[in-house]
Amino acid sequence: MVPDKQFLIDTANMRMPFGKYKGTYLIDIPEYYMVWYKNKGFPQGKLGKMMALVYELQLNGLEEILRKIRHS
Repeated sequence: MVPDKQFLIDTANMRMPFGKYKGTYLIDIPEYYMVWYKNKGFPQGKLGKMMALVYELQLNGLEEILRKIRHS
């Protein structure tokens, strides 16, 4: 998956629309919760793709990339 610039910007600014972490930026959701979602299955569509990206970034210690985008 090669994310484009707008997708990264959208992901950096996306807040969880439901559940335990409703209103929390995806990148600020704890890693354990993203791992749980990975095992359960991410939602379909754009949100699921964003969550999968956040999962991969957190797994590799790169979540700061989205935080920098959000604050720019």
